[in-house]
Amino acid sequence: MANRSWQETAKIAQDLRDASISRVEPPVPDVPSALPKNVTDIPEQLLTKDEVLITRSLAENLLPAIASGKLTSVSVTNAFLRRASLAQKLTNCITELLPEDALSRAKYLDSYYAKHKCPIGPLHGLPISVKEHIGMKGKGLNAGFVSWWDRKAEDDAHVLKILWKAGCVFYARTTEPQTLMHLETSNNLYGTTVNPFNRDLTPGGSSGGEGALLGLRGSCLGIGSDIGGSVRSPAANCGLYSLKPTSYRIPTHGWAGTMYGEEQIVPVTGPMSTSLEGVKLFMKTVLAAKPWMTEPALLPIPWRDHINHLPTTPQGHKKLKIAVLWHDGVVRPHPPITRALRSIVQKLKSFPEIFTFVDWHPYNHAEAWEIISTLYFPDGGREEIEAIEASGEPWRPLSEFIIKENPHVKRLSVEEVWYWTARREAYRMAYAKRWNETATPTAAASPGDGEVAEEGIVDVILAPVGPSAAPRLGQSKYWAYTAQWNLLDYPALVFPVTHADPKIDKKEEGYVPLSEKDGFNEALYGDHPEVWAGGVPVGLQLVGRRYEDEKLVEALELVRERVGMPF
Repeated sequence: MANRSWQETAKIAQDLRDASISRVEPPVPDVPSALPKNVTDIPEQLLTKDEVLITRSLAENLLPAIASGKLTSVSVTNAFLRRASLAQKLTNCITELLPEDALSRAKYLDSYYAKHKCPIGPLHGLPISVKEHIGMKGKGLNAGFVSWWDRKAEDDAHVLKILWKAGCVFYARTTEPQTLMHLETSNNLYGTTVNPFNRDLTPGGSSGGEGALLGLRGSCLGIGSDIGGSVRSPAANCGLYSLKPTSYRIPTHGWAGTMYGEEQIVPVTGPMSTSLEGVKLFMKTVLAAKPWMTEPALLPIPWRDHINHLPTTPQGHKKLKIAVLWHDGVVRPHPPITRALRSIVQKLKSFPEIFTFVDWHPYNHAEAWEIISTLYFPDGGREEIEAIEASGEPWRPLSEFIIKENPHVKRLSVEEVWYWTARREAYRMAYAKRWNETATPTAAASPGDGEVAEEGIVDVILAPVGPSAAPRLGQSKYWAYTAQWNLLDYPALVFPVTHADPKIDKKEEGYVPLSEKDGFNEALYGDHPEVWAGGVPVGLQLVGRRYEDEKLVEALELVRERVGMPF
């Protein structure tokens, strides 16, 4: 970084962002100076009728409209540019808009369509937003560190190349936290991103800029990353869909971040969308490009939606066995989360020929957190510390929490890395055994004979995404409901279920905490349940076994066929 104070660098960053918004045409109106807590209705008061119709459309509806010539790529792109501009003014979710690049691309796509009378690819004309640390050639790549401000991406990230070839338009880059290791979104370059449903709450993190933008319908499909909950936390907090894929399916080459090359806890690229179809569209498009041919670490597994992944009845009807994780044995979820779980279970029990339920008995989730929070920073957090201190920027409180205040963070020797990696694998085997034990024993495979019975085995786990609906700013300190599945490398699919309602979601009188962490979490709700009034979303997640990503989607589709959500 040049000889500048961190404050001067932050001003440069914010001025660049504001200048990019000022170039959106027609100019974006100012938002009210006195904002309500819930700002989700404001964009529709300031945009044109056509812009509202376009930006409220789902990806699966926009694409055929563009492909048929009913809508142009230019009109769609400009509508999302304008709504994203308003989203920035309302939630502070944007690092940079790309009006010139995006409209140039959109014009090219429209001219291609006029000439060839067909789309250029499956994503022809669809605007896609991107988390900042996923590189775009020639553009900044700071990953939330002030000292990295002057870094530029030498090339587009691999996943962006695939999506570009499929015909999309990149138009917005979104905020992330300092270190990329918060379940909130706060850094010293841009400040704090807030939740559009309640500006006193967090949109989540680390892909919280995407969460806030999508929550305000300034995007219909965005790209985030996840190593501990970073596409799932924002999706749950902002009423969205997201998928944390199993590792080594979606490209990660071209990211910025510390400890590049660390393999103990593998980060993933994941889609976030206003619809489940948007998630499927992303996965199918990326994997159809055979990214493993370019990025050899990836496994050669296409998107397998042409086959059924769920068991069937003798009559050929799909069925689903769901294990419900009511709590993880360490921290109980707040009442809105428990109500969401109960509501789904009660509604689906009306279809006993399709859905069966068992309680999931968590296997030592406290140990899982010890393992993963040790393996997150095998260098003792050295690279994060150096990146923060190089500019003199202050530590954000949640950076201090996950690194300085984390008792499991220490510099590991090679032998210690081996030890903790072996602990990880032993834990994964024990968890797999717990899952296998949900099957019905058969003559062909009985417990203890080395064979695994599959008849009657649990298909998916229904679980909280966090111990609360969107937490108050600065309070997202319990990762285990998401990080658990990163340790196991299980895919997880988040979906919106309902909204918090303090009139219904009463605190439990005489509550006895399970742990010190549980006491902290309970006090956040019990002291002020009214904080979650006004329509704050509540999401849940379906969790599957490794490389059963498609099964999760099929399971959620089956659930939604019987139960309309959100409700």
